[in-house]
Amino acid sequence: MTYYSNMGKFLFSIEDHLFRVKKAEKIKNLWKMNFLLLLCTVILYGWMAYVGIGTNLLSSGAMELKPLIYEQQKFWFLVGRVAFAVLFTALVLFIPSLIFYVITGVPYRKLLIMQQVVLLVVLIERLIWIPLAVFNGLDWYVSPLSLGIIASYLFDNTLFIYFFGAISLFQLWIIYFQVKYIGYLSDIKKKWLWLIVIGLHMCYWILAALIAYTDRYILNGWFG
Repeated sequence: MTYYSNMGKFLFSIEDHLFRVKKAEKIKNLWKMNFLLLLCTVILYGWMAYVGIGTNLLSSGAMELKPLIYEQQKFWFLVGRVAFAVLFTALVLFIPSLIFYVITGVPYRKLLIMQQVVLLVVLIERLIWIPLAVFNGLDWYVSPLSLGIIASYLFDNTLFIYFFGAISLFQLWIIYFQVKYIGYLSDIKKKWLWLIVIGLHMCYWILAALIAYTDRYILNGWFG
């Protein structure tokens, strides 16, 4: 049986696609979908940089800079975001797939299909957040779809707020989806699978919080 990778259709018929992925002997369209996701990620992060999301540190010192220098800084900021988009795509698609392959023994190419769906959902989450940032001035960690708002009332520590801000409804759905997907394709016990998947996401959230916490210092050092 040949399975043609299509992460968009997967979302609307999960059970059917899970059955076909499990039975598949050949998988096609895998790298085509990877490239499409990479292109979408680059466009999305480039657009975010273009509309000024994340450039608050640059804008704060714009009045002290010559117009040419300021435009150069914005250009390099855009280049940096595009490079980050490429790295982000690779990390989301390939690293978790490798980790789950080592732990569960599920074929790597089938795990890549799972991560394609995961990345698509992450991009949808980013897309929804853009108007919240542009029109309401909300940072990602205080999105109404995350736990960041609640955390901002409970904690004064910025690192904690970033951590809980990384936990959103989309991220919780991704955890459920990964457990469902891997559980369908492997014989690993569900309780261990839940612990593995949640533990991996905990690492993501901690890393996201640390990057957000140090990002302002990195930008200041780069553009200061």
